[in-house]
Amino acid sequence: MFVIITYDIGEKRVGKVCKKLREYLDWTQNSVFEGEITKGSLTRCLAELKEITTKEDSIYLYKIENPSHIKKVVIGEDRSFEKLFF
Repeated sequence: MFVIITYDIGEKRVGKVCKKLREYLDWTQNSVFEGEITKGSLTRCLAELKEITTKEDSIYLYKIENPSHIKKVVIGEDRSFEKLFF
């Protein structure tokens, strides 16, 4: 499945959350990750994030079961990780 995860995390934990999400998904913008992931990997990722975050933090998960129905439009500069560093 294709997922988009956004987050608003306390300053002390934001680096750990970002690092953890990079293990599973592609960074596309500040506080936004997306990509294909299996249900098992997503479950594991969310469990690991739960260990890092507190009740003051927010993580939004958007699941797209059929990614062929998604159309991504970028207005302005595409800041994907690959374009910035490769």
